[in-house]
Amino acid sequence: MSLKRVKVALAAGATMASLAVVSVTGSSIGASGATSVNWSTVQTLAKSGPTSMSALVAAAKKEGTLNVIALPPNWANYGAMISTFQKKYGIKVNSENPNGSSQDEINAIIADKGRSTNPDVIDVGTNFAISAQQKGLLAPYRVATWSHIPAALKQPKGYWFDDYGGFVAIGCNSAVVKKCPTSFAQMLKKGQGYKIGINNNPTASSSALAAVMAAAIANHGSLNNVKPGVNYFKQMNANGNFVATIAGPSTVQSGATNIVIWWDYLQASGINTLPGYAKKWKVVIPSDVSMAEYYTQAINKSAPDPAAARLWEEFLYSTQGQNIWLQGMARPVELAYMTAHHLANAKALAALPPVPKGAVQYPTQAQITKAEAVVVANWPTEVTSGP
Repeated sequence: MSLKRVKVALAAGATMASLAVVSVTGSSIGASGATSVNWSTVQTLAKSGPTSMSALVAAAKKEGTLNVIALPPNWANYGAMISTFQKKYGIKVNSENPNGSSQDEINAIIADKGRSTNPDVIDVGTNFAISAQQKGLLAPYRVATWSHIPAALKQPKGYWFDDYGGFVAIGCNSAVVKKCPTSFAQMLKKGQGYKIGINNNPTASSSALAAVMAAAIANHGSLNNVKPGVNYFKQMNANGNFVATIAGPSTVQSGATNIVIWWDYLQASGINTLPGYAKKWKVVIPSDVSMAEYYTQAINKSAPDPAAARLWEEFLYSTQGQNIWLQGMARPVELAYMTAHHLANAKALAALPPVPKGAVQYPTQAQITKAEAVVVANWPTEVTSGP
């Protein structure tokens, strides 16, 4: 998951979608009058009848299993998500390769086609979802709460839809850093004892690339001009503040890094939960840039458990599922709707790092691709070839 490519929101609009439309091949009536449903072709639920929620639950329970992939238990609270789903529906969740990448997920869909172990659903960076759709690997499906998902964060027919995301944030060990920085500008100060790391090399990691893109915005660049972000880390390195490592829980515990630039929700689930770090690890969204991105859900067209796959998506996008992500410090895609209708877990919502005033930057896929090319061409020679 650490190398998942991420897609971002473009706007906050939402569109209405019918809950009663299903594929014309979704059900049939046999000679006996009994109705059978081919759940692999159902594109959304009806309010009643053979493709209703109650029918989906029954079909999913009959299948009895759900195959997921690349979902670490401490990633956006997926451990709680999986256990809650299993307990609620009595369906066994087979979680494979929890530390895998988005590409690993796509590879598994292709390699395991026709096998009972083939992933039923995926959670990937949106460019991977788009690529998978273009290859004909995904099944269209629109969850019951489809209209609660902003229009820019979903494929209109339901081939993919964003699920949760967060902000590039600054995490700091307040027990060892006298004054924790709250902006990119402050992290350039010399003589503060800063040991700053990002989550991998930005030529290979999307989360690290996001840190460079955010730095560019904060230093007179833009999402279309990320070279100032490379220049920023070049200066940080020259100042002795940058540590070329895969920053995360282990480097924080060892003291190799005392400041990490990483997604706010992954710092919350991966660092704040370390023994003794709940109070001393402080996470803030930098005051000089607010940049956010999302991950994406999709259903495998060849899912061996098509009903369970669709029930999983309905669960993820229910109020209960969205709040589980929220309790993992991730910002669920339906958060705006839930907040407006008082459905969000108040305690979890209050625990999120506050977003500074001003516009939030959402890079497009084209901007991410362009930024990656610039970083690949310049980072190894201007900043570091490590970690």
